[in-house]
Amino acid sequence: MHEYTSTSRVWGLSCPGFPEEVSRARRWTRDILRGSPLAEDAELIVSELSANAILHTASGREHGSFHLAVAVSAQVVAVSVTDDGGAATAPKVEHQDQDAEHGRGLGMVSALAHRVVVHDSDQGHTVTAELYADDQLGGHPC
Repeated sequence: MHEYTSTSRVWGLSCPGFPEEVSRARRWTRDILRGSPLAEDAELIVSELSANAILHTASGREHGSFHLAVAVSAQVVAVSVTDDGGAATAPKVEHQDQDAEHGRGLGMVSALAHRVVVHDSDQGHTVTAELYADDQLGGHPC
């Protein structure tokens, strides 16, 4: 294989910060990953991260938006959602009571994904969840 040839593919989508855009982001992810055993988990993660961006950041304000990226290789599916910032704190996993109505989303994402990374910048936050096609790449968190 040539050193500059990659078998990875990356897609991007920008969405206005309206709640109905979460379902569009979910459908878009499902269409990209059609036939993949990781599609269902990736779709759920995209739904949660997109909803969090709209609910907790400037993405949900007037003229707000969120941005989605899906990267696919033979080994990994990575989904990233970037918000418009404006939140007092960076997204983090909170350990909530099982009956809590809020604050459990990133915990659920962490349970589904093999790895979750939060990147902060002056423009906002990017949350990336990685799903490994082969558990030997990193093992699933216990």
